[in-house]
Amino acid sequence: MSSQAKASTRRREWLSIAELAKELGMSQMTLYRVIAAGEFPAVRIGRRLFVPARVLDQLAESALSTGQLVSAADWKEMQE
Repeated sequence: MSSQAKASTRRREWLSIAELAKELGMSQMTLYRVIAAGEFPAVRIGRRLFVPARVLDQLAESALSTGQLVSAADWKEMQE
C-alpha cells in the first residue's frame, strides 16, 4: 500500500463536529449542547470546534475496561 493510500485511510487526529456526529450517529446539535454544557472536551479555533479523536478511544477503553456505562460528563471529570 502506498504512503498516500495509508494517509487517506488513517484516522485523523482531530474531528470536526460534523465528522464526529457522523461517526457517532448523532446530531451535530446534540454535540454542540454537551460541549457548551462542559460535558465533552473540545477545542475552539476561531468559530469552529474540534474534538481530539483519541477522546473516543479513551471513552471506549474506559467502557471496555470497566464493563459499565461510561458517561462522557463523568469521564471528563475523572480526567481533570
